[in-house]
Amino acid sequence: MTLPLAGIRILDLTRVLAGPWATQLLADLGAEVIKIERPGAGDETRSAGPPFLKARDGSDTRDAAYYLSANRGKKSVAVDIASASGQELIRQLAATCDIFIENFMVGKLAEYGLDYARLRSAKPDLIYCSITGFGQTGPYRSHPGYDFVFQAMGGMMSITGEAGGTPQKVGVAFADLMTGMYGSTAVLAALRHRDQCGQGQHIDLALLDTQVAALANMNMNYLISERVPKRMGNAHANLVPYQVFQCADGDVVVAAGNDNLFRGLCRGLERADLAADPRFRANPDRVRNREALISILQGIFAARPAAEWVGRLREQSVPVAPINDLSQVFEDPQVVSRAMKVTVEHPAAGSVPLVANPIRLSETPITYDAPPPMLGEHTGAVLAGLLGLSERQIAELAAQNIVQVSN
Repeated sequence: MTLPLAGIRILDLTRVLAGPWATQLLADLGAEVIKIERPGAGDETRSAGPPFLKARDGSDTRDAAYYLSANRGKKSVAVDIASASGQELIRQLAATCDIFIENFMVGKLAEYGLDYARLRSAKPDLIYCSITGFGQTGPYRSHPGYDFVFQAMGGMMSITGEAGGTPQKVGVAFADLMTGMYGSTAVLAALRHRDQCGQGQHIDLALLDTQVAALANMNMNYLISERVPKRMGNAHANLVPYQVFQCADGDVVVAAGNDNLFRGLCRGLERADLAADPRFRANPDRVRNREALISILQGIFAARPAAEWVGRLREQSVPVAPINDLSQVFEDPQVVSRAMKVTVEHPAAGSVPLVANPIRLSETPITYDAPPPMLGEHTGAVLAGLLGLSERQIAELAAQNIVQVSN
């Protein structure tokens, strides 16, 4: 079966998370992704452990779980980008590709002759996507940064955490992941443009820009009211009740996001009088009288076990859930039925568990045929297949440490 992006080739000079997340999604959709890595070390996340993938004999492989999370379906080609010969190999590979994605510091690839202007001169229809912390312009463009920095600068931490408590980052690299998603969307848009007019273009993506944009309604709350949003723990700034409640034996999340759901909540709690109370009848009323309503609801929830409340509220079609840890997530019947855990054959480990792509396509479903590659696993095959290098030429490059060929 042909996947949607079959026939599209991507040269991937990204590492860590934002770039690899974008290219993994594109690989899932059928693109051929050639991941350029440093000989010897490879992508930094290969060593970002423990935990590491276990080999068949029970020993650790060189690949951390972090790396495995964002690199399935790719081909690893290990090339010394700091060498003139390595740079020439990458230029030659870029000439065979539709898309070039990189996340080097601004200006660094120009030193290697791998900037957009240089590659475009040889291939005018090349789509070149740059992912950086601060973007290609502006006073901070040359500054380094990680996701943590952008959650802080972009406002995420100012609204995350308990009221009166310390600022908190989100439990995953939110700015990285969102930038990866924006990156894949931008590439698809640029492909559409290229198909219409034959012209490539440069995509400039910044983690700070993405983090600012991703605050969504909180941005608009500020811009419209000119009041700076504060941390509210698990409560929602614009909807009530929409938060965690403590039950007799644990916690549940309740998301009564509109008036109809609030009425259902009141039925499930056997407190229909609350829905008729003028203080709580409509969402703006509930937001204004948040403290009084939450105090009443918390007293009700505390009287019975979490499972009972989950059952009662689901009968009323109210969004409600226990707070699962990851072992509970992957045992949940819905998650199991949706096959969100997949297993892929791996040359060193025998097999590797991975998390499925959430996109469900009716005519071109995603398949999971290739694991995250070992470092340099495809160097020989790619250089021979795309550039026509002989075994002797590849061996000479390996002997000079310009490339690494995995056994």
